[in-house]
Amino acid sequence: MSRFQELLKDFNSYFSNIRFPDKPEALYGAASHILEDGGKRIRPVLCLLANEMFSPIHPATWKIASAIELFHNFTLIHDDIMDRAPVRRGRPTVHTLYNEPTALLAGDVMLLKVYDLLMESDTAEIKKLVFLLNRTGAEICEGQQLDMEFEKQESVSPADYISMIERKTAVFLAAALQMGAIQGGASPKAQEDLYQFGRNLGLAFQVQDDWLDSFGNPDKFGKERGGDIRSNKKTFLLVHAMEAATGTDRELMLDLLKSDSETKLEQMMALFRRLKVDEAAVKAKNSYMEKAWKHFNRIEVPDERRKPLRELAEYLLNRET
Repeated sequence: MSRFQELLKDFNSYFSNIRFPDKPEALYGAASHILEDGGKRIRPVLCLLANEMFSPIHPATWKIASAIELFHNFTLIHDDIMDRAPVRRGRPTVHTLYNEPTALLAGDVMLLKVYDLLMESDTAEIKKLVFLLNRTGAEICEGQQLDMEFEKQESVSPADYISMIERKTAVFLAAALQMGAIQGGASPKAQEDLYQFGRNLGLAFQVQDDWLDSFGNPDKFGKERGGDIRSNKKTFLLVHAMEAATGTDRELMLDLLKSDSETKLEQMMALFRRLKVDEAAVKAKNSYMEKAWKHFNRIEVPDERRKPLRELAEYLLNRET
């Protein structure tokens, strides 16, 4: 069993003991609903692994990791409302099962629980952790707002797209790592390198996710192919195609964006290949990972302490296609 799997098992056991009150039943039932189906738990385990790079896992880090996981699920409840998503992880979303006002309140009460857990950790680093989480939370909100605005825009520049996914996805992975490093007693320089490692890892992960949606093997990726294309979602592939397409290619792309044709998926994928944006995505992913490893290799800890985090990062960026 890998160190990630060991920590995941231990974290799930610890996290299962976090309880909400029984009443009001709808409020706390809604808050509990999104936690019952688990999830990958990547962020809290990143926090634990980062702590372990510098010192044995501190008891407080389990509460900090739990706060990170609750914060993540709080954002998912609100994201699902904004996206009008009916399903998450194969189950009805909170606002679908209950209603939007209750889902909003459930998200809010989860956020309050986040700060309870941080205070209960009784760590000497509480101010640093709260400032970092608050800054990250604001950036996530900025990213979500940009994502919603992009839905209404005919075109989005590649630079603006990267700025959006950096806020919406990458900074939280980075913050989870830095929060663990803070609790582990890492130096400010090591904290910054670990943060930049996580930020670039998050960017690479999202670019890869965009590529997998169109070109991955759905049996191995775990999602139906082409969901982003069918919904005209602004992805790395689409925003680069919109910038590169000219003449008949651009006319075809604009027609496909208005179409619900059964051939839309294959035609758009063929267009992506012709414009070589699939290759651009792979190149961008590799570039972000080169930057990530550059920061990772600067961290002065023994190789055996690096190994678990390196293995997890390699797993995330080499998922089956």
